[in-house]
Amino acid sequence: MPVIEQWWQAFVDGFLSGFGRSSPLVVPAAELLWILGGAAALCVVPVLWRFFGRFVTVVHELGHAFAGLATGMRVTGITLRMDQGGTTHGVGRGRAVWFGFWGYPAPAAVGAALVWASAAGWGRTALSVSVIVLALVFLFIRNLAGVLILAGSIIAVAAIVAAVPVDLQGHLTLAVGLALVMGAARDWWNLVSVHTRRRRELASSDAFILSRKTGVPSAVWLFAFAAVIALAGVASWAVLTGSLRTVGA
Repeated sequence: MPVIEQWWQAFVDGFLSGFGRSSPLVVPAAELLWILGGAAALCVVPVLWRFFGRFVTVVHELGHAFAGLATGMRVTGITLRMDQGGTTHGVGRGRAVWFGFWGYPAPAAVGAALVWASAAGWGRTALSVSVIVLALVFLFIRNLAGVLILAGSIIAVAAIVAAVPVDLQGHLTLAVGLALVMGAARDWWNLVSVHTRRRRELASSDAFILSRKTGVPSAVWLFAFAAVIALAGVASWAVLTGSLRTVGA
């Protein structure tokens, strides 16, 4: 149909133009408050977290996958569930501890990278690269729910690149980055509750699994996760305050 063909061509043209640097993002204080509020809403409002939390899970599992690949493991599959759970399977001689560690900290690390990219003028490029990375993940998805979750994530990010005005894409990248940092903190707190109040779920905890593999107490791993997430938060705030100083200069 001509209408669909026109829409698809516009989408492709918009996406292909998404690789390039724009002017560094400068965020006035009042606007930053709105962005922070929007990011927090994605992680606090139940109906929003129901969807955004699944995206956080995708990044969590990608953290395991990339950590495994970086140390010589072979990733055999990724399973995503509608309850925001997920599992990444890997085999080989890679460092299992490194593979197991980079789950909960991954969304915070990616979020901080997106915050920096948006401030430096690479926000749209970061989103375009994200679409490509997410599309490649389809090769590893092993269940229908995972296909649906990943497809929804790709459509949402690609739509921003292709349909949202260029001058707003950096702001949206900033908001998504901040939301990923906050989402990582929320997921970490949920993990703490598994170790303190919902111990019947311990078998699914990365900290518990790492403890069983290494003999290092789960509390140490929980602290290590928190340290990386906090560092990402501090780095993100440093970028934001730098932008605010630019406004006042």
